[in-house]
Amino acid sequence: MSKLENTLKAFDAANTEDPNKETWEGKEYPKELIYGQRMSEMLGKYSEGETPSETLQLASRCQHIRRWTIPRSDYPMDRKGYLKWRTQLKIFHGEEAGKIMAEHGYDEETIQTVKDLLMKKNLKKDPESQALEDVICLVFLQYYYDDFLAKHPEEKIIEILQKTWGKMTEKGHDHALQLQYTDKGLLLVKRALGLA
Repeated sequence: MSKLENTLKAFDAANTEDPNKETWEGKEYPKELIYGQRMSEMLGKYSEGETPSETLQLASRCQHIRRWTIPRSDYPMDRKGYLKWRTQLKIFHGEEAGKIMAEHGYDEETIQTVKDLLMKKNLKKDPESQALEDVICLVFLQYYYDDFLAKHPEEKIIEILQKTWGKMTEKGHDHALQLQYTDKGLLLVKRALGLA
């Protein structure tokens, strides 16, 4: 296998340790393992036949690496606590990914590029950082949106959808509109976009 393939496999091995489980199509998976694999799958679709850069492939797969080790409950349950938690996670994911990448022979410059992508540096200006953000939003809409529908009132869902839409490019919007939604899910997407 190539250096890239070995490193992606090592990211998966780290995420296999996730004690939190998710059932998908009748089979149970470690939550962050399946999340990372969904990110890679979505990146492939988003890239529309072109091969994404190695750094973008790496950043997509390690987006949530070992996330369970820094639980949300360790931080105050308010907006400030949430933002601090998210910032710490980005730094942590970069450090964890960087260690694994170094073990597989990546140089410091490539490792730093992946860390910068995970930190969302130069979002809106850097095409790769924005592509990663698009893929994150698409994975949310494809796989996690329905869970939000079940847990939150419609007003909150519309607000979340509008914020998600605002993070994406036109290309991201095009892909999002091609996803399969439940009837209720699609109705709220249309309402959020002022189409219904």
